[in-house]
Amino acid sequence: MHLPGRRNGPRVDRGTAVAVARRAVELGARHVDTAAFYFNGASRANDILREALRPYPADVTIATKVGPLRNPAGEMYGEARADQLRPAVEQNLRDLGVDILDLVYLRVGRLAKSGTDPVGDRFTALAELRDEGLIRQLGVSNVTSGQLVEARAIAPVAAVQNRFGVLDQGDAALVDECAAVSIAFMPFFALGGGHTSLAGGNLQKVAERHGATACQVAIAWGLTRSPSIVQIPGTSSLAHLEQNMAAAHLMLDEDDMALLGQR
Repeated sequence: MHLPGRRNGPRVDRGTAVAVARRAVELGARHVDTAAFYFNGASRANDILREALRPYPADVTIATKVGPLRNPAGEMYGEARADQLRPAVEQNLRDLGVDILDLVYLRVGRLAKSGTDPVGDRFTALAELRDEGLIRQLGVSNVTSGQLVEARAIAPVAAVQNRFGVLDQGDAALVDECAAVSIAFMPFFALGGGHTSLAGGNLQKVAERHGATACQVAIAWGLTRSPSIVQIPGTSSLAHLEQNMAAAHLMLDEDDMALLGQR
């Protein structure tokens, strides 16, 4: 999301964005999260990844999302119908320069959860594209437990991508549900997403104890919280990337987890 630059912000220098993507893989990242609707003007995340990583290493999973509709100005204005998902998948195939997509999420509700909205028709459309050989695995994003059950009745779900983090643990029960059935859980906004400050409080106390940053502790907290969690923090900075990747080696103990809270 960060590689093209955020909406209403400056574009990231193309060379820097490409360097960040390449360095992430060099440092051991094996899961890259993207979407065709991650763009800032003419700068697009999928184009950057294609330039940086293609041919993609066999052990790197490229995951993308379809569902939200975004106009050229960057405004999210709606959600794709079932019959609009094939063109969205085909766009990702073209932009990433691949014949098959490793993992495709059906993203629902944009940023607001829509727990009463059925996902069956849309998820069925993606399952049909998987059966055609255009997608390897399917996921759902921004869903409730009920929507996950609905999707799993149609086709296997490999991953869930919902908002979750040390300061936003509302989906704790769903994280545990995913772990129980070996579904990966990819938290978005694990570092607050610019909407929640990680500064101060017990998070800072734990960070000082380990000689780390609050962001590193937030990443490590998720990895410690559940075996199902795969962290996907975004950045357009090489220095920040190095810090994020180093967080995987930060070992939090029971006292740390108790201080941070775990629900």
